[in-house]
Amino acid sequence: MTKHILITGSTDGIGKLAAIQLAQEGHHVYLHGRSQQKLDTTISEVKNQSGNEKISGFVADFSDLEQVKRMADEVSKLSKLDVLINNAGVYNSSTPTNTSGIDLRMVVNYLAPFALTKELIPLLQQSEEPRVVNLGSAAQSSVSLELLKGNQQSTEQQAYAQSKLALTMWSFYLAKELDDISVIVVNPGSLLHTKMALEAFGNSWSSADKGAQILFDLAVSDNHQGITGKYFDNDQGNYGEAHPDAYNGTQIDRLISMTEQVLYQHLNM
Repeated sequence: MTKHILITGSTDGIGKLAAIQLAQEGHHVYLHGRSQQKLDTTISEVKNQSGNEKISGFVADFSDLEQVKRMADEVSKLSKLDVLINNAGVYNSSTPTNTSGIDLRMVVNYLAPFALTKELIPLLQQSEEPRVVNLGSAAQSSVSLELLKGNQQSTEQQAYAQSKLALTMWSFYLAKELDDISVIVVNPGSLLHTKMALEAFGNSWSSADKGAQILFDLAVSDNHQGITGKYFDNDQGNYGEAHPDAYNGTQIDRLISMTEQVLYQHLNM
């Protein structure tokens, strides 16, 4: 069955590779990027490599939550959305915070997908078998609410690990809140051969195709149908255990409450 799939951060890396693979299977794929020019180029590349004309996209800089909200409004006008893959992420950055003073990794890796998904839930719920796939990481560290609020600075490594645990905790929360949408968080593989990993660490352990394949599988494979509130560890090739905080209801409630306060402050949502 042909599905309508949105992949954020899909103008390069595993997002782009997964988009090509999904397009080759005939799915309607929506790409996302920060630059209109790069997005248009990638749309053309995906069409050419897949022979599929059902490719379009959206532009938004995920460090700017106002742009995320505008993109969500645009996506909400689609007639259908079956799968949302929150793939966009950042590790290194020339600026440590966004214009609101919040750590860039916390904004792009956690607050942006949180805000986008919240707005798209009604559209996803119209699908017969909706799925949300959130890009986590093996790097997970206890979340500082002060960092989330923009009242604290951190190293790139710590901020990245905190943002990914926040994403995981929210994924588990969302799965419990929504009994009609499958929500899975995935570590696509450690140090995959992507631009982000190479810029951050200067080397890689595995090909980017490994990460793209698991995104494809989680998006459309029957093997993952009906599974929700789970963490897939692609380093191990199976569902596994996330950081202990991801199972702590009290800490999750505190995180969600603060997240909603931050989004209300910056977006009135």
